[in-house]
Amino acid sequence: MAGLAPRIAAAQASAELGAHRAATGVRVMHAARRTGPIVIDGRLDEPAWRAAPVAGDFTQSYPNPGAAPVDSTRVRVLYDDAALYVGIRMYDAHPDSIAAQLARRDASGIYSDWVHLVIDSYHDRRTAFRFSVNPRGVEKDVYTSNDGNEDLNWDAVWEVGTRIDSLGWVAEYRIPLSQLRFGPAPASGDRLWGIQVMRDIARRNERDSWSPWTPQSPGFVSRFGDLTGLRGVSAPERLEVVPYASTRVTRAPGSAADPFYRATNARPSVGADVRYGLPAGLTLTATVNPDFGQVEVDPAVVNLSAFETFFPEKRPFFLEGADIFDFGAVRRQNDFGSQYFFYSRRIGRAPELSPYGPGVRYADSPDQTTIAGAAKVTGKAGPWSVGFLDAVTTQADARVALTSGARATAPVEPLTNYFAGRVKRDFRQGASFIGAMLTSTVRGMSDSVFQPVLRDNATLGGVDFEHGMQHRNWIVSGFLAGSRVEGSARAIDLTQRNSTHYLQRPDASYLTYDPTRTSLSGYEDEIALQKSGNLFGSVAYKEMNPTFEINDLGFVGRGDYRAVSNLVGYQDYQAGAHLRSYNAFIYTNDAWNFGGTPIYRAVAGRASVTNNSLWTMGAGFTRELGAYSDRLLRGGPLAQAPAGWTANGNVTTDSRWPVIITASGSYSRDVSGAEAPDVSLSFDMRPSSTVHVSLGPELSVGRATAQYLAAVSDPHAAATYGARYVFANLRQTTLSMDTRVEWTLTPQLSLQSYLQPFVSSGAYASFKEFTTPGAFAFAVYGRDRGTIAYDASQGAYTVDPDGAGPSAAFAIPNPNFNVRSLRGNAVLRWEYRPGSVLYLVWQQQRSGYAPVGDFETGRDLGAIFRTAPTNVFLLKATYWIGH
Repeated sequence: MAGLAPRIAAAQASAELGAHRAATGVRVMHAARRTGPIVIDGRLDEPAWRAAPVAGDFTQSYPNPGAAPVDSTRVRVLYDDAALYVGIRMYDAHPDSIAAQLARRDASGIYSDWVHLVIDSYHDRRTAFRFSVNPRGVEKDVYTSNDGNEDLNWDAVWEVGTRIDSLGWVAEYRIPLSQLRFGPAPASGDRLWGIQVMRDIARRNERDSWSPWTPQSPGFVSRFGDLTGLRGVSAPERLEVVPYASTRVTRAPGSAADPFYRATNARPSVGADVRYGLPAGLTLTATVNPDFGQVEVDPAVVNLSAFETFFPEKRPFFLEGADIFDFGAVRRQNDFGSQYFFYSRRIGRAPELSPYGPGVRYADSPDQTTIAGAAKVTGKAGPWSVGFLDAVTTQADARVALTSGARATAPVEPLTNYFAGRVKRDFRQGASFIGAMLTSTVRGMSDSVFQPVLRDNATLGGVDFEHGMQHRNWIVSGFLAGSRVEGSARAIDLTQRNSTHYLQRPDASYLTYDPTRTSLSGYEDEIALQKSGNLFGSVAYKEMNPTFEINDLGFVGRGDYRAVSNLVGYQDYQAGAHLRSYNAFIYTNDAWNFGGTPIYRAVAGRASVTNNSLWTMGAGFTRELGAYSDRLLRGGPLAQAPAGWTANGNVTTDSRWPVIITASGSYSRDVSGAEAPDVSLSFDMRPSSTVHVSLGPELSVGRATAQYLAAVSDPHAAATYGARYVFANLRQTTLSMDTRVEWTLTPQLSLQSYLQPFVSSGAYASFKEFTTPGAFAFAVYGRDRGTIAYDASQGAYTVDPDGAGPSAAFAIPNPNFNVRSLRGNAVLRWEYRPGSVLYLVWQQQRSGYAPVGDFETGRDLGAIFRTAPTNVFLLKATYWIGH
């Protein structure tokens, strides 16, 4: 009779599955309670596995959506009070052809077969936890959302065993319930989770899914099936503590005359991260004195614009669970402008004040402000998603040596508290939601040095929504946000005059510029309608008023616009006689400032195809129509924006090859003669199953006809409102190469390195001034008006703008530049026990500058290595304590 028990249980489960699917219309997988011991070894040979019903009937997601897979897959699910167990048998008629690249944990872009187990434990149809593994046991854990966004920085502690045999390969999982997130059990005691299992076969570029899904499907998590049979499963207590200890040694060049210079500096540090499970499926995460020394350095850039360069967040504490703070994520395929309402890199940023001032000879200023502590609460409680984050950075002071010989300290960043709060309420099983966001930055302005420069406080508040229709094939979404900043009249005056606002523009009568203001408020809103499927498209309307300001804890480039963005396209992922997939689309963008002036008009299109040899090719074209620029003169009057065009193309070779090559190129030109050719290559190489190398050289050679240099006050320049706006032609050449090498000895031990040599030169010529508001018109000094002379001893040009006229001469420092840098790091990562990691890190930076504008490859690349380096060595150990 004992032998009949598994078969009876399986029959009962089968009946329950049929009833559930009939009632809900989704696929159903049944879990059985574990009845005996299981060893996680990739064999599935324990008697306990026979008690679990078998789930199969996978379908292809691609290349033939909906078709039966070439090889079958079988899934079984067990559980107990502590963990979920999943056994997946993947049959393969040619097991010797299974791709199994070895790589570090969470690696991307490797050529390998995979299996993905995805659990929607909240059963909200919007979020899920993905546990992936390849045949070599390489693990990847990801927090994923319904729109396909993934958080690779979410790390769980779990086990998986894999094995390749004569039938194919097997993955055997044990996922502790403490690593999932779910709330109290329903009154019936029976839990219902969403589940998806996907299998990738690399040699055929095939994906098979248990619950049908295709790349054209509207949504991802919302397409999952249901996991039933989870009876008597209580939410476990969750407490994880990860203390760390590190030692950082820095060796840097410097001057022996600098009293603060030390050739070698050592700095030990200790801290900890804590995760604690709160009631109702929420999680408290806190960090004390965090250390992010293992994080990859930012690439080098040369920014000649008035706008800040955006660098993505890379620090694990701020990346994990960051999607909950993604406010205003309007669903559309085309947009004008961009903003980030919560930009966590503001926390712990480089100090905003310089310690150098009158009488200061030497200074020792911190590279970044210190995060004393940070905490966040994230998760879901029923239909509610919540996220609250609070962080405190301490006041940063620089040590300074005065010309008098005395020593002092100079404040460079105030004590600051950062807060972000987000709530969302789901409706209709996750097909719709409404939400709200609040952020706040409060600075301790006790030292008067901060008050003329930094704002006292900044607040953002907003609401957003999303409503899916026809199984999310149609989505309407939008948001409304308001901002307010407060501070001294001088600080708010700087805000009004910065590149986001330029409220001082002399010919913009619709703007109100008031240097006595002590606060500034603004708003932004957007609404969009999107369609998914073979025929896809979107239409969006967006506006940001001239005084909207979020750059204390957000990121935005310019304000003052209203924009309409449209797109329509067609895509097909059904493999045919020659093509695996193709898509093509056209789109338009039209934008006006709040004075009604068109500031951008463009129409564009793009098409791409993947053939049956798995080569991908694409091409695009953009035509920028005539418009005006209210930013070219950086606070000056309006100018015409020359019409122009851009063409681009790319081709990528077969992804199954050991060397994958991508070639890309673009060319832009406008009616003024400005042009910007750019070519890049990418080599993705797998010389062995343990080594992955990528090289990405890029060369751009651009010619600008209106590079801004300066604004010089002159009451005689009546045509341009009492100022002369000085420009020049610029020929800029930039050469760089991103290099990455990953060597994986075991899935737990890997060496990862990144290196970027970078050279950029700029040669200025034809110095000139803007002459006619509303036009793109210039007068060249020494030819069209005035005189210009270069003084090599001073390294500056002297300009007399009107020759014998009454205007005073002025000087322009030689703007030519040749910037060279080398940035790189190497990280040895050893997960010596689950959740506990030892890092050995080496970072090197070299940078140099010369006031020359020509570009010589050999000379400039050689100069990089003749520059004295700054080397940083870091040893960091973490230890995971949890249950």
